[in-house]
Amino acid sequence: MKRMLSATQFARLLGDWRSREADYLALAGAVHRLVLDGRVPPGVRLPAEREAALVLGASRTTVTAAYRRLRESGFLTSRQGAGSWTSVPDGHRVATSGLWSPAGEDDVLDLGCAALPAPPQLADAVREAADELPGYSAGSGYTPTGLAPLRAAVAERYTERGLPTTPEQVMITTGAQQAFDLALRLLLSPGETALVEVPTYANALVALAAHRARVAGYGLPGTGWDADELIATLRQIRPRVAYLLPDFHNPTGHLMPATTRERLVAATHPAGTDLVVDETFAELSLTGDPMPPPVAAFDRHARVVTIGGMSKAYWGGLRIGWIRAAGPVIQRLAALRVGADMGSPVLEQLVAGRLIARAAEIIPAQRATLLSRRDALVAALRAECPEWRFTVPTGGMSMWVELDAPVSTALAAAAEQRGVRVAAGPRFGVDGLMERFVRLPYTLTESQLTDVVRRLRQAREDVDAGGPARTQSALDIVA
Repeated sequence: MKRMLSATQFARLLGDWRSREADYLALAGAVHRLVLDGRVPPGVRLPAEREAALVLGASRTTVTAAYRRLRESGFLTSRQGAGSWTSVPDGHRVATSGLWSPAGEDDVLDLGCAALPAPPQLADAVREAADELPGYSAGSGYTPTGLAPLRAAVAERYTERGLPTTPEQVMITTGAQQAFDLALRLLLSPGETALVEVPTYANALVALAAHRARVAGYGLPGTGWDADELIATLRQIRPRVAYLLPDFHNPTGHLMPATTRERLVAATHPAGTDLVVDETFAELSLTGDPMPPPVAAFDRHARVVTIGGMSKAYWGGLRIGWIRAAGPVIQRLAALRVGADMGSPVLEQLVAGRLIARAAEIIPAQRATLLSRRDALVAALRAECPEWRFTVPTGGMSMWVELDAPVSTALAAAAEQRGVRVAAGPRFGVDGLMERFVRLPYTLTESQLTDVVRRLRQAREDVDAGGPARTQSALDIVA
């Protein structure tokens, strides 16, 4: 079922849309920006002209002219007697696969990845794991659900966060990306609808495309989730799966309140929707404030599948992730998995267990590093690019920055000419939208981030000067 905006929702999204232009031009421009910024994804039905005119305090002639202008520019499709739907012009798509960067470019300041170097405790963890390995070598080494001690350690972390969990409710995977892929294989058939936030994690869009899902978007407001709008979208679309990042959302850094989590989970059962909740940033709060309970803490119908991993809080080179779900769901996932692999590497699982045992010393240090680097990035942006807008995130690893114009792809290309790799906004949107935004992780050193922002300002000047443009390569990593 396609999403439909009520006249009231339409007016709320538009906000103060009038400008010095003629009203029909201002209204068309406001809708155009909502689509480009992903707030209203393609395929959303707009209110009828009469209803829109009434709630906007405009004449019907104004709304009719605005809709006509949107149709002429390719951002609206209408059928007589059926209504009008948002759309995007031909040629507006961007590549969403093959997001791996060329190796051997050490001179490039790479902000394509939101990831820190390994913590110093890694070396000891590897040595201890190697000493422990002979105790497992007498067996086959195949562990479709994971080593029992690691499953227990992950379960204990969930229990500490307010979600009682047994090892039987945990499955160890080869990274969080495999966890997501397995969840999609279990829950989603080709052609079924998956709801995602817009923006969302770039590689989730790649995985959904590989599963031939129909992707519907919920435009994430700049202040975080609008619970009423999110639940209305869920009820209208009734997606088979909804993929959400409630804990320091990638790329915006937003944290979903507990009340929204509870209402969201309550709405999934009547809608027939399973939630796949990505918690890979959940341990990276930068404020020290209490965290809301995990989304699954509100689950009463086994509708929530939670995925997490070692890559963000610990190290991306350690390809260990996990799924937390009801016991029967874990067994079904394990049965699916053997068609792809027979389990994650035993040595890496042992290393992960050793690192989790040191979480009390590793996680605070990672948070302190991120806090210092976030503040350095904020200071540099305010000094060098005061016209760019952003909300300072309270956790996670990245900032979602609104540019002064829809030039994200051009900026990314110009920045690469100056030795900086950034992920343009369309990588995180549906149908090539989000051109006013760029994701800036704060994972490089403070001095590097200051240098990055200086080069980005120069790249922005290059764009205005009409410098050489290069479409961002499909080989550039986004993580």
